Amino acid sequence: KGYIKLILYKLLYKLSNEIIVNSFEFKKNIKKIFDLDSSVIFNPLKIQKKNKKRFELLKNFKGIKIINVARLTDQKDHITLLRSIKFVLKKKKINIKLVIIGKGKNYDLLKRFIIENNLKKNVFLMGYKKNAHEYLKSFDLFILSSRYEGLPNILIETQVAGTPIISSDCPSGPKEILLNGKLGILYKTGDHIDLYKKILIFIKDKKKYKQKAILAKKYLYRFDYEKNLNRYLEVINKYI
Repeated sequence: KGYIKLILYKLLYKLSNEIIVNSFEFKKNIKKIFDLDSSVIFNPLKIQKKNKKRFELLKNFKGIKIINVARLTDQKDHITLLRSIKFVLKKKKINIKLVIIGKGKNYDLLKRFIIENNLKKNVFLMGYKKNAHEYLKSFDLFILSSRYEGLPNILIETQVAGTPIISSDCPSGPKEILLNGKLGILYKTGDHIDLYKKILIFIKDKKKYKQKAILAKKYLYRFDYEKNLNRYLEVINKYI
């Protein structure tokens, strides 16, 4: 955003021997905005298939357990997530708990929202957790509420854990990781009513969306660690 930034980025990009992006949507934007070609290499993720940690706080909870893992910043748009949870609790008699793992400048803002909207019994801000992805298997649903991303590794790690996903259809990455809804549910970015509706869809047919999560594991090869690092190495070797 901003004319000066646009010029600076265009000049810097043109100085590059190669432009590598981590999603096809990003590639389209580079072409559209700067009229420059680029190559796509997905994030090389070393997939850890063991998710040993259990989330003890909800050990005996029998309702719907939802998790979000993200920095507490405007980009991650937790307010939309919290508004949707409030709507679920207001409109439907559903026993639901949301755990948010992460730290950031919006902690006080989110805490205040939780208190002012009587969500203390349903939403928990857990702060930073080392290897947070290891908790994913303990939950019924993962929600990504971001306004924008690159290629969010947490969605890939959630697929490894086999946990169903609802994600904002933000630029860029989620749509590609979830194959346009084939491997999870997408909602309109920033729209807490649409997110509320998608949560209800999941609750009504958890089995169907668990099957999407199982299917997602068949597509993890796209993010293969050695394969994608070797693609970077091939580019580097062209100039050595």
